[in-house]
Amino acid sequence: MALPHRDRVLRAATTSFLARGYGSSVDDIARRAGVAKQTVYHHFPSKDELFKEVARELAKHLLVELSGDDVRESLLRFAQGYRKRALGPQGIATFRTLVPEVPRFRALARTMYANTAGELVRRLAEFLGHKLRIEDPEFAAEMLLGMLAGHDRIKRLFGVAASAESEAQRTARIVDRFLRAFQS
Repeated sequence: MALPHRDRVLRAATTSFLARGYGSSVDDIARRAGVAKQTVYHHFPSKDELFKEVARELAKHLLVELSGDDVRESLLRFAQGYRKRALGPQGIATFRTLVPEVPRFRALARTMYANTAGELVRRLAEFLGHKLRIEDPEFAAEMLLGMLAGHDRIKRLFGVAASAESEAQRTARIVDRFLRAFQS
């Protein structure tokens, strides 16, 4: 019975942290999970440890696969998946929840970066270096990820209306502009 309780606590904590940030109370998390506060502490020795586990789980959802022989099609699939995860409601809520806590959890933040954004840069750079023979594939990968999320994330964080073009059109336009800059 311990594992189902742990899972319920994690789900409740995720919902609570995404809605209220780190300020969520353990009492509220326990109530949402339908367990006693002591059960929360049985699985997670502190609120910090619970937050860290939620952050690790949320971060896993940002990774997107990248493969295929056709460069444009591969980048389009990658870009659509990345934008959906990074700019979707859960991606924006995750960003809002985690970024303010970076000073409190510096080691966790570095690890999360390495396992998410850093890993995306690594995978994308490897793909671009192999497929396009780019001189500085890491810079190109960072540039593409910036183009895919950048200002659109800022708009969504501030609740500004999205572009009139469809998500698919915008994503294709970004990928095509990127390829135009780097294909020889």
